[in-house]
Parts: sequence; structure tokens; C-alpha cells
Amino acid sequence: MPPQLIAPLIAQELGKIGARDVAVLLQDYDQMNLVPLLGEGLVVGEKQPIDDSVAGIAFQTDQIVERPAGNEVQLYVPLLDGADRVGVLAFTLDDLTEHDRRLARRLAGLIADMLITKSMYTDEFFQSRRGRQQMSLSAEMQWGLLPPLMMITPQVSVAGALEPAYDVAGDSFDYALNGDVLHVCMIDAMGHGLDAAVMATVAIGAYRHARRQNVELEDLYAAMNYAIVDQFEPERFATAQMARLDVATGVMQWVNAGHPPPLLLRDGLVVRELESPTTLPVGFSGATPIVTETVLEFGDRVLFFTDGLTEEHIYGGPEFGDTRMRLLIEQVEADRVPVQESVRRLSRLLMFERGGSTRDDSTLLMFEWSGLAAKDLDTAH
Repeated sequence: MPPQLIAPLIAQELGKIGARDVAVLLQDYDQMNLVPLLGEGLVVGEKQPIDDSVAGIAFQTDQIVERPAGNEVQLYVPLLDGADRVGVLAFTLDDLTEHDRRLARRLAGLIADMLITKSMYTDEFFQSRRGRQQMSLSAEMQWGLLPPLMMITPQVSVAGALEPAYDVAGDSFDYALNGDVLHVCMIDAMGHGLDAAVMATVAIGAYRHARRQNVELEDLYAAMNYAIVDQFEPERFATAQMARLDVATGVMQWVNAGHPPPLLLRDGLVVRELESPTTLPVGFSGATPIVTETVLEFGDRVLFFTDGLTEEHIYGGPEFGDTRMRLLIEQVEADRVPVQESVRRLSRLLMFERGGSTRDDSTLLMFEWSGLAAKDLDTAH
């Protein structure tokens, strides 16, 4: 099916259950708004703020929200491709039964899957997600490089965020779940603009290439360092941090090449920094990094971040700093929301506290270890 026929197909199929005023609202890149998908048969209204709208509630909670309107019912159904949040499906029915609710969930899942699949063949969905925002070339490259912003399994959940979403350059992250091992990586390339984006792309590409050869953590550093040295002038570098988590045992190992140490979160509190010996950033051919190890407890969360968060200056004031950031982390974590929502809220709150803008890239990547053993997965499902 040509991508341009997706919108009329959605309207047609929802019409078969008596639905009207059908709208598909997609998450924008900075996770602040839900923007309407353009297309024949769909209602195209204004964007809906995620933090202050009925559609936003459905998006945040991953639950259907029903709003009576006279003799009608308006439904807002989360569009979930597995655990990946795509947006919200909105429509109106004259009356609502439990069968309608079940069917709405199933249709929303199919629509989310179609949107993700067809996005590989068209620019239409990307253009809708941007709304009227302009995206820089460097940001275009970084978003094309990223894995999905979230992954949720019974054993581990992962979520990330990039700022400024439409102008990010040198920051990036990557992750992969291979068997019982979760691999994560965070990159902060020197500089801003296109040069930084190119360096981050090379660094992530080298990381993935080495990771897929099942090398050790210290060898990942060597592979990334070689790629940067080979492709860029002397004095060009990228800070990096690589980790892996055994999702069956909770054993976490990591190496640090110039990044702020990750934070261990437990029961809504920042317990400690996960300190480790550091080596020079990739590109400076530092000493072989030392692998540090710790054992997580069930429900622990680990937050990786770049220095753009703490070194940014509060509007008209001093640096944001570690202390202020930790207070905000605990403020968000107190609500005990899922990882993907915690990262989204934290990213938005940090941006707000810095005056709504940033002069440097900033990145968050968080994972939560549930401690669920592989033998228990069938029961959990």
C-alpha cells in the first residue's frame, strides 16, 4: 500500500465501527506535543500539549481515556508499537461498549505498526511529527542514527531523550539487547553543528561495528578511538561511556572515557554516583579503560547523561550544577512513573528550569532492571 493511502484507510476502518472525527496525533521530536497526521479522511486540528491535554493523558499513561460529550463519547487510544509510543488515536462514537474498547486497542496497535513500517518508505510521517518546526542538518543526521527512544521488556526497560531536539549535533546514544546482555553507549562529540554530528556518527558506527563482533568493553573503546583518529584531525575527540548489563543477574559493567559518572536511582532517590576510573576521550588514544562492576537490585534505575545538563547556565544565573539536577531527578522519580515517562518528564523539566533553551546538547539515557528471570517470562506475559 502506498503510504499516502494510510490516512484514508484508517478513517475507513474506524468508520466501520461507527467512529467519526478520526484524528491521528503523533509524538513530536522534543516530546512536548502531539501533532496531527495529515491525510484524507483525518481531522487536522491544532497540536495537543502532552502535559496539558486529554490526548496527552492517554499518551503518558498508555491507557484509553474516555470523555463523554453530550450523547457521544470521545476516545483517546494510545498508539503503541509494542512498547514504543507512536502517538494517540482520537475518534468519537455514539455509544461505547467493552467490545468497542477491545477493538479500539487492537486497531490502534495495527495503526501504530503500519506507521512505523511505512515510515521507512516515506517522509510524510517525519514531516507531520515536525509540525512547523525547522530541523537542522546535524539534528537530521542524529535522529536518523538513533535507535527507538524506548524499549520495554519484562527484564529491562530503556528510554532516552535528546535536547535540543531540532538542533542537536554532537550528542548521541545507542543500545541493543543481545540475549541476556543489554549494551548501552553514550557519545558527546567535540564542538557543535555538522562537524560534531559527523564525528558522533562515526563514533556510533564504530561502536556498533565492534559490538556486533562480541568484543569486550575495553575493545569497544579501542575501536571507537581508532575510527576517530583515522578520520579526523588531531585534537578532535568525543567523550564516551559504554556499559553492559546482564539482565538475568543484574551485574553491570562499564567503562568511562571522559563522561560524568552515571547515577544509581533506587526507590525514587539518587543513591550514588557510579564512579569508575576514567581514560581519555576517544580520539586521544588514552590508556586501556578499566572495567568497573556493580550488582543492581530489583527495580534499580541507572541514568546516563552528558555534561550539557549540568554545565548549562540557568537563565541569567550560575551553572545548573549537579545538586540542582539531582533534586529535579528525585522530584520526577517520586511519581514512580515508567522509565519512558520519567525520562520525558525529566527532559522537559530540566529544559524548563534552564529557561526553556540550551546552548549545548544534552542527552539522557535511563534503564531499569526488573530482575525478572528468563524462566518467568511466560508467566509475566
